Amino acid sequence: MASVTSSTTLISSSTRAFPAKSSSSLPSPSLSFLRTISSPSSSASLRSAFAQRSSLSSSSRRSFAVKAQTDDLPLVGNKAPDFEAEAVFDQEFIKVKLSEYIGKKYVILFFYPLDFTFVCPTEITAFSDRYAEFEKLNTEVLGVSVDSVFSHLAWVQTDRKSGGLGDLNYPLISDVTKSISKSFGVLIHDQQGIALRGLFIIDKEGVIQHSTINNLGIGRSVDETMRTLQALQYIQENPDEVCPAGWKPGEKSMKPDPKLSKEYFSAI
Repeated sequence: MASVTSSTTLISSSTRAFPAKSSSSLPSPSLSFLRTISSPSSSASLRSAFAQRSSLSSSSRRSFAVKAQTDDLPLVGNKAPDFEAEAVFDQEFIKVKLSEYIGKKYVILFFYPLDFTFVCPTEITAFSDRYAEFEKLNTEVLGVSVDSVFSHLAWVQTDRKSGGLGDLNYPLISDVTKSISKSFGVLIHDQQGIALRGLFIIDKEGVIQHSTINNLGIGRSVDETMRTLQALQYIQENPDEVCPAGWKPGEKSMKPDPKLSKEYFSAI
């Protein structure tokens, strides 16, 4: 198939964040500084080590937005690996480039094993049915599998009652080279050659802020994805606060401080 080239327009709050469609419509860890102290002469080193540890602790209290080093794992805290690939949207073939969302939208990027399977359509259609809610949060949804765009197209053109997807509100990306799945650490490196159920929330700076990976037989929750996205957006708008377990918009957050956090705990 000939290479499809297209340009991406800037995204406004009222416009879908997709690249232009193809001009041809297609039908069908240990604490190393705390060494064993064998003599009194080591006391100075011990004091120095505790001072360093105290300094690190104080620094971590000041910032809860961790930025991982580029050679660290997992991917959370790092820039999302960029990619450009073909996708199916509105029963046409388009190009999607992840970095073109930087500065414009949050992205929910989720991987699934294969088209025409069983758990996958329940997840894909669930995200599509809730798309308007993600759109209100300035967030794009992108689905990815190792299938071809032709398989994606055939699945979209299949009715839901027959195990298909019907029309979707977001693109399904083709990762036939398996390079995207590999770069996000979800590819099963054996004879299967398919992706685990990985889900990544990427902020407007292109940084991965959340990830989950389920095994093949376990579907994901759109509700929990939405809640996590809302918590992320809240703490980015309120950097001196953190969100406790199960936090939802409108509920009480807490201050990451030994004294100020008591306000939250005393109200429980």
